[in-house]
Amino acid sequence: MIQGNDFVADGLRVSLGRRVLVQPISFALPRGCLAAVVGPSGAGKTTLLRALAGLVPSEGRVLLGGQDVARMPVRQRARQLAYVPQGEAVHWPLPVRDVIALGRYPHGGADPRRLQAGDYDAVSRALDDVDLAPLQHRPVTELSGGERRRVAIARALATAAPVLLADEPIASLDPYFQLSVMALLQRQARAGALVIVVTHDIGLAARFADQVLMLLDGRLAAMGPPNAVLAPPKLAEVFAIDAYRADHEAQPVLVPWAMRSA
Repeated sequence: MIQGNDFVADGLRVSLGRRVLVQPISFALPRGCLAAVVGPSGAGKTTLLRALAGLVPSEGRVLLGGQDVARMPVRQRARQLAYVPQGEAVHWPLPVRDVIALGRYPHGGADPRRLQAGDYDAVSRALDDVDLAPLQHRPVTELSGGERRRVAIARALATAAPVLLADEPIASLDPYFQLSVMALLQRQARAGALVIVVTHDIGLAARFADQVLMLLDGRLAAMGPPNAVLAPPKLAEVFAIDAYRADHEAQPVLVPWAMRSA
C-alpha cells in the first residue's frame, strides 16, 4: 500500500524521438530505504534516475509526499531531492569545502564563504562523512578521480534532502571507499532518507540494499528484496551470468562467476 510520504513513480516513461528509453514504470519506495537500480549497460538506469530527479522530459508523474515533483518550485525541488550525477566534470579550482557548500544553495547559502551556522555544520558533517576534512582547502582540480567522486557525494549530503539519487556513486573508488560509501548511504537511509543508487556492482547491491530495481531494455524486469531479485534465474535472464552465492558474517555474498553460453 502506498503511504503518504512515499516516493512514487507513476507510469514514468522517457523517450528520445521515436526511441523509448524507459518503458512506463511504476513503483513506490518509502523513506528509510536504500534502493539499488541494477541492469546491464544501456538498460535505462541513468535515464530513469534523471527522470526521477526531473532532469529530463518524461511522461507520467513522480510524487514525493503526495506532491508532484514536476510542479514544485525549483528551489523547493532542490531541497527535496539531491542528485549525484555520473562522471561529473570539474573545471574550476575551487576549494573542496566551497564545492561541497554548494549543496546548501537551495537553503539560501548563496556564498560558500559566508554560511549560516546550520549551513556550516551541514558542510562539516558531509566532509567528515566522506573522510575529506584533511583536504577541505585543496583545489578540487588537484584531487584524484575517486576523491572528486567523494566530493560530489558530500555536496549532495550537505543538502540534507529527504531523497538522495546517486548515479554510480562508487565508480572510481577503491574497495575501501566503495564499502565506506555504501555503508554511509545505508546510514543515511537508516536515519530516515530515501536513497536510490544506480550501480553495476550487484555484490554490493545484494549486501547493502533493502530493495532492488532490475532494469532490462528500459523496462522494470523485477523489483523486491535483494535475495529475491538477485536470484539465479533473473541473473541469467538479465545479465546472462551465473553467480556464486553465500553468506559471510550474516551478510549475503554475491559474486559474478561465469558467463552463460547462448
